[in-house]
Amino acid sequence: MHLTLHVWRQKNASDEGGIVTYDAPDVSLDMSFLEMLDVVNESLVEKGEDPIAFDHDCREGICGSCGMVINGTAHGPRKATTVCQLHMRSFKDGDTIMIEPWRAHAFPVIKDLVVDRSAFDRIIASGGYISAPTGTASDANAIPIPKATADQAFDAAACIGCGACVAACPNGAAMLFTAAKVAHLNMLPQGQSERYSRVKNMVETMDAEGFGNCTNYTECEAACPKEIAVDFIAFMNRDYIKADFKG
Repeated sequence: MHLTLHVWRQKNASDEGGIVTYDAPDVSLDMSFLEMLDVVNESLVEKGEDPIAFDHDCREGICGSCGMVINGTAHGPRKATTVCQLHMRSFKDGDTIMIEPWRAHAFPVIKDLVVDRSAFDRIIASGGYISAPTGTASDANAIPIPKATADQAFDAAACIGCGACVAACPNGAAMLFTAAKVAHLNMLPQGQSERYSRVKNMVETMDAEGFGNCTNYTECEAACPKEIAVDFIAFMNRDYIKADFKG
């Protein structure tokens, strides 16, 4: 398969950056998208050129590192699929592919397709934990939790923090990410003692980081590789209103 790649290249955070075109011949249908970029980078290195910088780690759809916008869609054309799980059989011979980094005020570009997502870390640090002194870890089934509640909490905990929700949102909002991180703790008995301080701190940190506001486009849910529902945003908003009343 022969492809033409238009890739965003940017030397550093202060560089203006721009699109550079690359020829990608002999691409196998069995390659993952990242493997295809690896092959392109090998050819660039052989020519003495700077390889395309992109984030990756587990390559199993778990870590959330491989964020990039492919043909205008976060993570590419396949629903519920990270870039590392996207295979070249999703494209056809002769295709032209546009590859860009996440575009959001709170995600400044570091180099090429790599963006600074440390804002997510600061949101987590502000409340995404349980600090109640409960001693040693108890058995998983020691605290009875209704199955429906456990299932919902697990769905929220599936968030891998990739940032696709932010990249897809016209407002650059991080509401789905923050809501998932709030909900998976606030739904469980262990998270109740800090429930309202958690949501207040995390939402306020999210706002301080420069993310936009949610206006219910629901692009975040469509782009999420773990298919996390926007229902969690409503759950977070309710808890935040209650936290305000509680002072």
